[in-house]
Amino acid sequence: MTPERKNRLEFVLNNRQNDLTVILENVFDPHNVSAVIRTCDAVGIMEIYVLNTIIPNHFRYNDYASSSASKWVKIHRYNNTEACFEAVRKKYKYIYSTHLNEGAKGLYELDLTQPTALVFGNERFGVSPELLNLCDGNFIIPQAGMIRSLNISVACAVSVYEAFRQKNIQQHYNQRKITTSEQQELLKLWDEERLENEI
Repeated sequence: MTPERKNRLEFVLNNRQNDLTVILENVFDPHNVSAVIRTCDAVGIMEIYVLNTIIPNHFRYNDYASSSASKWVKIHRYNNTEACFEAVRKKYKYIYSTHLNEGAKGLYELDLTQPTALVFGNERFGVSPELLNLCDGNFIIPQAGMIRSLNISVACAVSVYEAFRQKNIQQHYNQRKITTSEQQELLKLWDEERLENEI
């Protein structure tokens, strides 16, 4: 590993946020999943959860859309809602879903500096009733147009960049959140993947 590459990887790992994640429920289009992964990598999200209960699992993501970000973001795949939420609850204090209802908060009302998981649902049907019942609350992205929804990858980008903004204000990116052993493990893993791709 060259010194330049090692410095770049260490910079990325020093900015990884282990207290923010995204859950995608039955997102049909793999291009949307890929775009979400790319955005999550951009704001330092370490892992996402892909929950597929009514559609087949996506085992490959479009490299063009993700810009190979799936190499840097860990993807947990589930086909059972309760099992997925049990895993998420162990790491994240709050789980909020994108859902338009009377009690939904605006995105900018959420405190995204706390350990938080954000749920985004199917392109047509949104978040399922089963999953909504497991969440701590719902949120909406403020809009001024006639159409009251955004493409899922856009909605995710707007939401996690609001978290990025809040976290920057509280200097979350100025302090490393992963342990030294986790950092060394990921450095080794990422370098091994590089070597495999060169063979």
